[in-house]
Amino acid sequence: MTSTPVLKTTESTLPEFIWDEALIRRYDLSGPRYTSYPTAVEFNQNYPVEDMVRAAARSKASDRPLSLYTHLPFCAHLCYYCACNKVITKKRDKAMPYVERVLKEAAIQSRLFGADRPVTQLHWGGGTPTFLPKDVMEHLMAGYGELFNLQTGDDRDYSVEIDPREVDQDTLPTLWDLGFNRISLGVQDVNPKVQKAVNRIQPREMTEAVLNEARRLGFRSINLDLIYGLPHQTPESFAETLEAVIEMSPDRLSVFSYAHLPDRFYPQTRILADTLPTPQQKLTILHNTINRLLDAGYEYIGMDHFAKPDDSLAVAQREGRLHRNFQGYTTHSECDLVSLGVSAIGQTDDAYFQNNHDLPAWEAAIDSGQLAITKGVNLTRDDRIRRWVIGQLICQFRLDRQMFTEVWQEDLDRYFTDELSRLKSMIKDELIADDGNVLQVQPAGRLLIRAICQIFDLYRKEGASKRFSRII
Repeated sequence: MTSTPVLKTTESTLPEFIWDEALIRRYDLSGPRYTSYPTAVEFNQNYPVEDMVRAAARSKASDRPLSLYTHLPFCAHLCYYCACNKVITKKRDKAMPYVERVLKEAAIQSRLFGADRPVTQLHWGGGTPTFLPKDVMEHLMAGYGELFNLQTGDDRDYSVEIDPREVDQDTLPTLWDLGFNRISLGVQDVNPKVQKAVNRIQPREMTEAVLNEARRLGFRSINLDLIYGLPHQTPESFAETLEAVIEMSPDRLSVFSYAHLPDRFYPQTRILADTLPTPQQKLTILHNTINRLLDAGYEYIGMDHFAKPDDSLAVAQREGRLHRNFQGYTTHSECDLVSLGVSAIGQTDDAYFQNNHDLPAWEAAIDSGQLAITKGVNLTRDDRIRRWVIGQLICQFRLDRQMFTEVWQEDLDRYFTDELSRLKSMIKDELIADDGNVLQVQPAGRLLIRAICQIFDLYRKEGASKRFSRII
């Protein structure tokens, strides 16, 4: 496979994308996805709740806006590839008791973080948020409205993950009336053979109907999720899926790599390893997918994400204000993150904290009037500096020395002497360039951005860890 530039752009901050298979093979080790730094594997397994309370107090004093995340774990169907924290059940009556507990937790967090701070970003994830019946959705959002300062302006970013199989005629109008203005649809693949192999039967017409109704109602930045590396996928079959998706014309696309880890995720034991595409086929699928999406007018945001040039993600990246958190890329860099529900992770400027993964244990903590936090980490100044640097690289694909000095009152070359020395091989391989003022990720380096970021990761200094997925 030859190394060919496939994207020309008039934006100087968005370089061409180049596929170099030799470099991919050299740098395609395992590594974090950097939805946080330090990453979750560095969390203290016995994090004191008192530390979170102090972090929330510092957050409250800062008066920054808030992002509100809710983990809704219920799914009516088991998708065999899924590695999320979920509860498989057909019993919709489980939803209301869970939501009542979420609201009890929200009342505690509202007091800690401050009820009057504007919630400019809100997200329901899961699981399957649309598992909730209409009256339960309304009850949850009404409760949030009493506890937090929910926004109604056009600049709010209120999003929800949607399984098109769990949508009836009331679902989208209800979500719209509740204030949601952005949705993400799980698709994964439109091929019936692939769908059957992963136990997710979802005809293309079903997905299209939901997307079209969402557009009619006024939802913006509509995202579709795809997964490559699933059973029975081939470069040819995935190309057909991609054509179907391009015809639907979503504003954003997430194209994730499937990591087959049946020892860690029991549902994956139902996927036969010999039905999966080979590593070479997966590379070909990814290469073809990037080429096709760029050709169709999408911009490569980074990692697995693509967006139309006029989408807020693409605009934010061009303007140097893209951010990354546990929900992926976002335009709301200024928010502290209040997270509710089982396994949810919250964030302030100097701490991360995570709720218990175990649903009965989370329920017991909330029922006793306590927070359910079990893990977390307090960030040192060095952690915060490295988080900022990794954020600049993974979001803007550049690191400006002068900006670093202005933000941190440090000299980049002195602070990162060892890291810049270790970066020399990547400069030689043209993954990144250094003109003395700016470190600029090069066309061949965009796909390998996780490898570049690892250079600045103090916890990965000894090399790759098997606890992470492969970079490509």
